[in-house]
Amino acid sequence: MRTGSNFLEANLNALPGIKCHGEAFNPYFIGGENRQEAFGLDITARDADPSGFLRTMRTQTDGLAGFRYFHDHDPRVPDLVLDDPACAKIILTRNPLESYISWKIAIEADQWWLANTRHLRTPRPQFDLTEFEDRSRAVQDFQLRLLRRLQVTGQTAFYVDYADVLDLDVINGMAGFLGIPARLRALDTKFKKQNPEAIRDKVSNPAEMEAGLARMDWFEAAHTPNFEPRRNAAVPSYIAANGAGLLFQPMKAGPEAQMRRWLAGFGPVQPNFDRRTLKDWKDRHPGFRSFTVLRHPLARAHAAFCDYLARDWLPELRPYLKRVHRFEMPKKGEAFADVEAFRAGFKVFLDFAHFNLTGRTEIKVVPHIATQLATLQGFASIQTPDMLLREDRLAAGLAYLTDEIGLQCPPLPQVADLQPYSLQSIWGADLEDAAEVAYTRDYAAFGFARWRRQRPAGPDVPA
Repeated sequence: MRTGSNFLEANLNALPGIKCHGEAFNPYFIGGENRQEAFGLDITARDADPSGFLRTMRTQTDGLAGFRYFHDHDPRVPDLVLDDPACAKIILTRNPLESYISWKIAIEADQWWLANTRHLRTPRPQFDLTEFEDRSRAVQDFQLRLLRRLQVTGQTAFYVDYADVLDLDVINGMAGFLGIPARLRALDTKFKKQNPEAIRDKVSNPAEMEAGLARMDWFEAAHTPNFEPRRNAAVPSYIAANGAGLLFQPMKAGPEAQMRRWLAGFGPVQPNFDRRTLKDWKDRHPGFRSFTVLRHPLARAHAAFCDYLARDWLPELRPYLKRVHRFEMPKKGEAFADVEAFRAGFKVFLDFAHFNLTGRTEIKVVPHIATQLATLQGFASIQTPDMLLREDRLAAGLAYLTDEIGLQCPPLPQVADLQPYSLQSIWGADLEDAAEVAYTRDYAAFGFARWRRQRPAGPDVPA
């Protein structure tokens, strides 16, 4: 918002056929500092109808009309222009540290552009690591949002770095990108760079700045790549207890049958929602609570594998495992010959889940295999659960949930175990390791320990 973008705008405006109208959607002014009106419209009219303001800008501008937009301007505006291929996008970027310090200096000096160096004010602001991280993350998120929208709409943008705006050839190349025949012979240099000093000389606490920056993970070495596709909200799977104002959002391969029976303890349950009926149900049940149940990733994968053997919810899996993993599953409806064969099949299934979730198979990621984190993120687009209960503490969790809304908690029902072989009977460190590889995101997001150590001893749990 300082000299760099002003310099770029001034040189664009020096090209015949282009008129850039400044920060047209700045919350505090229109176009430039202290300007409260443009095209016969004031800020109130602009904010009431940003689309109408854009139309007015186009009709009242001779040639190509444009404006500058920053990540903290009116959030409705990107949706009005990003999907329009007739709107050219120029994306100006800068070293995030230089950008942050320039912003801090501008705030303290109250000087956002400079035409005469005699008027230069040079405060030395204090570097704040938390503020820097928050601001950088907001800018990065905005840039990634722009990139994705351009990708999915099949468009491209003209990317220009802060240092490139001083290159006449780059500016003329930008004119070619915009379809403007005119070219500049020289740059407009009325705007002067305000703080050309070294970065450490611009702040009052350079040692603290350098120590803080040293702790930042610039190259995301600690970041776990995510190739798992986004999931939808899965609204038809939700189950409600009408007599209790409770809404259960099940995870596939979780304790869904057990929760359905528990909810039935309050009276008839309502399944098969769509978005309209879900809204109607919520309107009829003020003060309702929604919840889901997290299952240990190894136990959930085991449940998914057993369910697959019983119901064959992914027909293409058998031929895929035979072709790629050289493992032949029993035919639909048939069982493994013995526990060792079952265990070997489960290990191959865990390996497949890892490849599937990292985008290395041609098979879609189905809800039974998707991570619980991705499923929750899908839920959040419509209804974020009020509570995440843990299966190993389910009775206590349900008691707390019902106490929240003043209800008696029915006993947790027992559900018949349809698994050919229990997880206890096949458990081994190799299976645990394979589950951690496949479901790294769930282990990291929810703090799961290894299954053998984290579950209390019981009739179906190894000591």
